[in-house]
This record gives sequence, structure tokens and C-alpha cells, in this order.
Amino acid sequence: MKTRAWLGAAVALALFLAGSAFAAGQPQEKGVRPALRKEIVKLKYMDANDAQMLLLSYRSREGSINLLRDAVGGSLIVISDTPETVDKMLALIREVDVKPAELVFTVQLILGSESAKEKTDEALVNDPIVKEIRALLKYKSFTLLDSNLIRTIERTPGQVTMGRQGQYLLSLKPKYIRDGKEESIQADIEFGYYFSGQQKTNLIQSTLAMRPGEKTVVGVSKPQGTENVDRGLILIITGKVLK
Repeated sequence: MKTRAWLGAAVALALFLAGSAFAAGQPQEKGVRPALRKEIVKLKYMDANDAQMLLLSYRSREGSINLLRDAVGGSLIVISDTPETVDKMLALIREVDVKPAELVFTVQLILGSESAKEKTDEALVNDPIVKEIRALLKYKSFTLLDSNLIRTIERTPGQVTMGRQGQYLLSLKPKYIRDGKEESIQADIEFGYYFSGQQKTNLIQSTLAMRPGEKTVVGVSKPQGTENVDRGLILIITGKVLK
């Protein structure tokens, strides 16, 4: 009995050692590359380079994002990544690749004066924002020099000349922001003196946020080419989203 027990233990040990030796002799399995999914996406509105930069932050180590241009000028993105990552990228593209908002801005250029002898234009007498300016600044009378419209789409620059001689140039680049039911317009604005091909002299430079339909003061500057220190140019803007 003892001999059989000893023999069985010996056989079991031999088999264990043989199995261990076989396993040790086999090459270790390297990391297996995960299965990748490829999708070709045609962008409707978004620039392909912008989309690529946006998606790179979501790409896995094994993934790739390549750009193609089709024959009719549209943008194609080729995404290759893990299925979960591709799903996230496609959801993001659906969210951001939407028709850009069309915006229209009403711009007023007003001349403020500290002189009480001058009269305020009748169209400005009851203007709420002019009343606020009068309370905050030392100007006592206001003259409307010019009023104009700029129509553009978000993220696209627009510009217009202003002033009685067209001596001022207003440039803006808007962005439409919607968070649930809340809407706002953000705009980078430059206003400067530009007459008869002269190099533009920047008078006002600002980035502001406004609600659609809200009248906002962009800034105040001294008129170019005048020594009247008691006068100031006031730039007022209103932005709306065209539905």
C-alpha cells in the first residue's frame, strides 16, 4: 500500500513538473491588439481639420483619424479605433457638426459731448442705454453719427464702414452659444479709424458676451483727428439670431 501511494505521488509530481517545464518553454503571449472598427464620416458643416483636432483627444493608443477630400469638395474623416471609442466620436460629431447660426448685428456710432449747449438727437432722447451712459459718464448731449447692419454666420468675420465719411471700420467675429434654453452671443470686436486707404488705427478692441436682442456698449474712444477732448465716440451693438 505504501509503495502504491508513493508511486502515485511520484507520478503526479512528474506530471506537474513536466507541465511546468512545457509552459516555461513556451513564448510568453504578447499584448493582443484589440479589434478595431473603421467608420467613414462625411462632415456637413464642420471643417475637417477642426474635427480632427477635436477627435484626437478621444483617440486611443491604437486608433487613427485621417482626412480625405471627396470629389465635390466635402470633407471626409476616416476613423479607426475601438468600437467604444468610435461610438463616442460619432456621438460628438453629431453634436458639433450642425448648421452654423446666422446672426445680424445692429451697430450705432454715437458722438457724446460734454457741452450742455448742444442738443441730443430726438431719436436718442428716450433711449434707455443713452440714459445709462449719461448717468455714468460726463456727456450731456448725444448725436447719432451712423447706424448700420452686419449680417454673418457664427465663427465667420464680418465688417462694415461707419461714419459720415466712411472713415471708421468695424470688424467682428461672432460665436453663438446655446446651453439648454439659455442663448448668448460672444463676439470679438475691433473698431478703428481707416480713411482713404490709410493704415487702420485701432480705437476700440473688445470681446463681449450679450443676450440676443440686448443692447450693449462696446466701448468709448476719442474721435480720430480732433483736439476736442470734451467729445467721445460711443459704439453700441445689438445682436440677434435669425431662426
